[in-house]
Amino acid sequence: MQYVNGIRKAAPAIAALLAALSVTACQAGGSKAGAESSSNAPSSSPSASTTPGTKAPEASDAPTSKAPTATASPISGSGSTGTTAKTCAATALEAAAYQATDRPDGTGTGAAIIEFTNTSGAPCLLQGHPTVAGAGNGSPQHNAPLKVTPTGSATPVKVAPGGKAWLKLTFVQVQGEADGYCESGSKPVSYPTLVVALPGSGAHQVALNDGVFAECDNTVTATAVSAAKLS
Repeated sequence: MQYVNGIRKAAPAIAALLAALSVTACQAGGSKAGAESSSNAPSSSPSASTTPGTKAPEASDAPTSKAPTATASPISGSGSTGTTAKTCAATALEAAAYQATDRPDGTGTGAAIIEFTNTSGAPCLLQGHPTVAGAGNGSPQHNAPLKVTPTGSATPVKVAPGGKAWLKLTFVQVQGEADGYCESGSKPVSYPTLVVALPGSGAHQVALNDGVFAECDNTVTATAVSAAKLS
């Protein structure tokens, strides 16, 4: 009976112990469930959203900024069009002569056109009034200078390669038939060629395309070189 009574006395203590163990087990289970719930929760840090079937852009895929490439602009005025042409050298010119259409009445030459052609590969300048001398064929050093009366203003003429420029010589006309005569009383003179020179462009010996240069008084009126063809 004492044994039974002891069991009865111990029963409440055992029940209390079991209740405590049950509470502890419940708490442990709750903590474990909370931990599992926490580990399965979505992360609070945002992630890049992607469209299904496409790859999220990576750093290597991002477009890179490219500095604009400088484009060289053409330099205006480059070449011969933007620079001052030099005076035509004597070696750059070819000279020819023919009788003018508009000339004084008489039997002599009256007037002649001197035509210059630029035979070089670059544009050059002709300018001014000429000097003129009468000469025999092939002997320009043995010439007879003519007194030149300039007419008109002189402006530089730019002659392109293959281009031409002109000047006009008007003589004191020979009158009459045969050898003719000069109204001044002097004797008419004829020259197979003339030596015509422009400032800085050398002297050029020219012959008429038809006939000889016949004139009086060894004087001539000369225009400045012109870009327009003269008559």
